[in-house]
Amino acid sequence: MGILEGKNILVTGVLTEGSIAFDVARLSQEQGAHVVLTGVGRTLKVTEAMGRRLPVEAKVVELDVTNPEHLAALPDAVREHVPHLDGVVHSIGFAPQSVMGGNFMTGQWDDVATAIHISAYSLKALAEATVPLMSSGGSIVGLTFDGRFAWPVYDWMGVAKSAYEGISRYLARDLGPQGIRCNLVSAGPLKTTAAKHIPGFDQMEGKWSERSPLGWDSEDTVPAAKAVTALLSDWFPATTGEMVHVDGGVHAMGQ
Repeated sequence: MGILEGKNILVTGVLTEGSIAFDVARLSQEQGAHVVLTGVGRTLKVTEAMGRRLPVEAKVVELDVTNPEHLAALPDAVREHVPHLDGVVHSIGFAPQSVMGGNFMTGQWDDVATAIHISAYSLKALAEATVPLMSSGGSIVGLTFDGRFAWPVYDWMGVAKSAYEGISRYLARDLGPQGIRCNLVSAGPLKTTAAKHIPGFDQMEGKWSERSPLGWDSEDTVPAAKAVTALLSDWFPATTGEMVHVDGGVHAMGQ
């Protein structure tokens, strides 16, 4: 039996096979879970295609996390495929390039607001929408890039991640009495689709592998996906409000 045997997991953000979310969906299935994906707008068909590439074809429900109607309809849409949820993976983030790549001081509120809405507030919005499906408790796991630091070129996305991490802690506080855990995985720099939209990403990736005690492969999403999968399981029954680093150890090193 796998560590997710019999569980139902909702995974957002599956757009390519090279994403953490795709590997989470794959590993979850391999560990016994029934997986449902979410897709949005013009990329919905892309997510459906990714769903067919999983070991077991995963159904896709439409969800724009900034659309209140989509969020309100999500429980019924999910129930068309599974009766309840045991876990939710938040793998959603976006910031206009005008607020990254060295544009911190010139970033304008409308673009900053977009980054914070999609990349931070959406964690709370997704949790609120899926709580009715987790009446017996569950696990919410999100993906971040350590928001404690001012990273090169990350700018307002870094600010959004700081807010995201705070939101996760407050969700842990408010949902804990319902048996719902909320944790984050902070991965090192990975060459995912999201990374390709960060101007100057190579400045973040830089000498990461040299600073890491364990070494670092910026094209290997599996270690981060394994951590997410583990946090979805019952092997962390008393862990919530935590941020697990999967970065080769760089977070613990000095210069």
